[in-house]
Amino acid sequence: MLSPEQLFGFLAAAILITLSPGPDNLMVLSTGIAKGRLRGVAFGLGCAFGCLSHTLLAVVGVSALIAASPTAFTALKLAGGLYLIWMGWGAIRSRGGARVSGDGLSNEPAQRLFAKGLVAAAINPKVVLFFLSFLPQFVVAARGDANLQIGMLGLVFTLQAAVIFGLLGYFSGTIGGWLNRTPTAGMWLDRIAGAVFIGLGLRLIVAR
Repeated sequence: MLSPEQLFGFLAAAILITLSPGPDNLMVLSTGIAKGRLRGVAFGLGCAFGCLSHTLLAVVGVSALIAASPTAFTALKLAGGLYLIWMGWGAIRSRGGARVSGDGLSNEPAQRLFAKGLVAAAINPKVVLFFLSFLPQFVVAARGDANLQIGMLGLVFTLQAAVIFGLLGYFSGTIGGWLNRTPTAGMWLDRIAGAVFIGLGLRLIVAR
């Protein structure tokens, strides 16, 4: 089981990362603005639950590396830490405010938009790399099975993403309008998330 400190530390980082403007949450907002709350919520939930596939890959991948050799697992940690630092630096350097458009979306049923969100998240290679880098560093060896902990962390990430993306879809008109009127808000969210990425990456590299 996850300790309260482990859970809440992970949850705080996950929420901040999910809120940071990116392709998924901006598309959820765009869908909600163009096609209404129901479709925005459906697409957002699809994007969130697509994370479960990445959780499975993280569990399998980390398990295989641990079984193969400690050196391989250490290499994964170093690569993951550098990847998070690279993502963080890119977010901090971002100077473009996030903008939300309601154009270019077909009038599709909510079920199909849910499926599209599911597939879009599941096949995104950047999300695979992120999960492989992000989840293992919140594993506490003293608390037992690393694979079980990674699975639980992935489930927590998916559930918080479902709540946030669902709310983004439901309040898409208000939130999208605010982001468009205040482009610097997205920039500062990027910078905060970038600092978190860099901190997590450094922590992953120096952890033993």
